[in-house]
Amino acid sequence: MPEVIGIDHIYITVSDLERSAIFYDSVMKVLGFKKNKFNLNNEEHIQYFNRYFGYVIRPARSKSEHNSYAPGLHHLCMRVNSKEEVQEIANSLIKKGIMVSKPKLYSEYAHDYYAIFLKDPDGIELEITNYRQERRERHDNWQ
Repeated sequence: MPEVIGIDHIYITVSDLERSAIFYDSVMKVLGFKKNKFNLNNEEHIQYFNRYFGYVIRPARSKSEHNSYAPGLHHLCMRVNSKEEVQEIANSLIKKGIMVSKPKLYSEYAHDYYAIFLKDPDGIELEITNYRQERRERHDNWQ
């Protein structure tokens, strides 16, 4: 049976491409992503990518604020290897003037769930968390 082995890319529609590019240029650089631009259907798109997946922002055709409780995307969580890396990312984002939650342990989610949260200019929530024990075991012991 075929198995999905990862997320290839994610498209996020933004209300102001230039404003969002300023935000994402800072955030994605801290996360180790590279950047390119391309046109699709005569619309500029900006892609941030690493070895594992692409994150594309594109201009919205209508303007409305993101509502995480309406149908659609609630939030996007990206994983790094350790809680120390979560802390390092938080420190780097803060130095760049990006508002980010205090890195902390969220034991209500899991005993080793360490994360930060931030919002893009349209209110889309991004989360950075550590590679938790349960996720490692799931990966390593998959049958």
